[in-house]
Amino acid sequence: MSEYLDIPSLYGSSVFSDKEMRARLPREIYKRLAASMATGEELDPAVADATASAMKAWAIEQGATHYTHWFQPLTGTTAEKHDSFISPQKDGSVIMELRGKELIRGEPDASSFPSGGIRATFEARGYTVWDITSPAFLYDNGDTKTLCIPTAFCGYNGEALDQKTPLLRSMEAVSRQAVRICRLFGDNLTQRVTTSVGPEQEYFIVDRETYLKRKDLIFTGRTLFGAMPPKGQEMEDHYFGAIKERVSNYMKDLDIELWKLGIPAKTEHNEVAPAQHELAPIFSTTNIATDHNQLTMEVMQKVAKRHGLACLLHEKPFAGVNGSGKHNNWSISTNTGVNLLEPGDTPHENAQFLLFLVAVIKAVDDYQELLRVSVATAGNDHRLGANEAPPAVVSMFVGEELEGILEAIEKDEPYDSKEKDVMKVGVHVLPRFAKDTTDRNRTSPFAFTGNKFEFRMPGSALSISGPNVVLNTAVAEELRQFADELEEAADFNSALHELIKKTIREHKRIIFNGNGYDDEWLEEAARRGLANLRTTPDALPAFISEKSVSLFQTHKVFTKEEIEARYEILLENYCKVLSIEANTMLDMARREILPAASEYSSSLASAAVTKKTMNPAAAVGYEEKISLRISDLASDMLTKAEELEDELMKAKSCGDTTEEAVYFKDHVLPAMNALRIDGDALETVTSREYWPYPTYGEMLITSY
Repeated sequence: MSEYLDIPSLYGSSVFSDKEMRARLPREIYKRLAASMATGEELDPAVADATASAMKAWAIEQGATHYTHWFQPLTGTTAEKHDSFISPQKDGSVIMELRGKELIRGEPDASSFPSGGIRATFEARGYTVWDITSPAFLYDNGDTKTLCIPTAFCGYNGEALDQKTPLLRSMEAVSRQAVRICRLFGDNLTQRVTTSVGPEQEYFIVDRETYLKRKDLIFTGRTLFGAMPPKGQEMEDHYFGAIKERVSNYMKDLDIELWKLGIPAKTEHNEVAPAQHELAPIFSTTNIATDHNQLTMEVMQKVAKRHGLACLLHEKPFAGVNGSGKHNNWSISTNTGVNLLEPGDTPHENAQFLLFLVAVIKAVDDYQELLRVSVATAGNDHRLGANEAPPAVVSMFVGEELEGILEAIEKDEPYDSKEKDVMKVGVHVLPRFAKDTTDRNRTSPFAFTGNKFEFRMPGSALSISGPNVVLNTAVAEELRQFADELEEAADFNSALHELIKKTIREHKRIIFNGNGYDDEWLEEAARRGLANLRTTPDALPAFISEKSVSLFQTHKVFTKEEIEARYEILLENYCKVLSIEANTMLDMARREILPAASEYSSSLASAAVTKKTMNPAAAVGYEEKISLRISDLASDMLTKAEELEDELMKAKSCGDTTEEAVYFKDHVLPAMNALRIDGDALETVTSREYWPYPTYGEMLITSY
């Protein structure tokens, strides 16, 4: 019988929360700190000193000896440099101390983090700056606890070198423009508008012992070889199925660790593919949700190790079964608690909602290429367009009711509002309930789901910062244009109606409520003029286009130099990922797969010779046929390995990163795929006794 778990007491126990600050700070200090958090005003040094002292005392009581400025450089992961609380005294003793200036600002070495050429290697100084809106927390790592202070990270001249700085800038941009719109509707109370996000996290769980026997999983996060087992996800029996005991125990432990950190983990279930699962949190303010999601991924992997498991966050760890995404549920609300994407009972009469709705529609249409760029990675290229993820073409699903409303507005016709239908399932004992006014479209990259938009293109390993930077900034730009026009209007209501109607007419091409997996949709999308940027090298040039640079500069989210630097980093990362994968394939093929196949083939050949000696008249037997088949496949595989190595050398001799990335896409990746075909074929004819790696069946199905 499991012991009682006091979740309310547990939740946030490792967070220096608002509750802790109220309890530990003098009343006036707390009020001034809360005001700075709410308005973004500069923090008074005295407030910083008092907060640092209280934070230090709380952390020490919990068992911490060190603190760190926890930040998110452009590596896709998090970074930290630990300092102890000790402060030596003249008498040789020490006191435990954290001062305000240490809380507000840190100075790590910035030289070895990706910068895209925005700074030279010898320019080492960088600064971490406390994000006071994201609460500090204790990270429990075995026998140690560290006070983690969420920060932004910038270079000596203020260049953004991280994921958080542009995200905070984009949040300020959308708030600034959204408040202008609220004023036009007579709302004089709203002072700030914030975007919020609930990122659903998909992942695979495999046995750690089998994981450690797969160097491709260790080095690249995905299997570079692997034949499909007799049964995969064809029966669709894993989705929402009963959770296996070992995984359930893992999920329970994971929830506890996340709840301690104040991460509102809410929903968990089996996903479509065997060994695939999902965790979904409750919405949080976007920068906090981004911090929480980075922490969630770290904790997932840490807890998995504790249970003898391995958590795989790659977008496509196994070929032939569904990959993993991270659905970004985005909404926008006022500081007074109004969700600006809430349609209400009569959305056709809710003009403010309709204006924000068409602003998002226009943003997605105008900046569809940028949204694709925001999810572009080598891993996600394997997932997008496959039959478990949205296509690479960006479109929007709004549902039948909203589509009907938009069509009525465009045509200046009255909308025939329908009562909600009562759901009838044909069984009298089941309760009746009002059916939703729209279905859900799982094939849509960007879908309206009641009072929020679900951006379904981000990959499972991706930081959600990038997609939300683009989304926030694009919506800010459309709201700016709307506010500029409406503020000058002689008749607000007439101008509002015409603006909504015009926006619908000019941007309805982005709305598609049908099957995004259908090949006919790709043809239709091309006729509509929608971009189909299939791969990362295809997509990335849109990031440095004049249109994109203008957008980010207008709203002070990126400078031109920061954009160009990030473009270079994304290209470099793409090339590095494929280079590591190609080299890993060559190592596996030459040092393990081919020797294993040769050894098995030799044993078969010996058996064939023995049989022939015993019965010279016997027909060609199993041993001889399979030995010859293995020999042919092995010879072909060796040739393809040499071809891959040659393509890899050519890629590295390209003149610049753009050319190199395109070469990797057009030549190295196809050579890798060709090598894999022979490797997987060899697996199907080689005795399990000889095969050097755990198979798909063992990793996905039989190892639990």
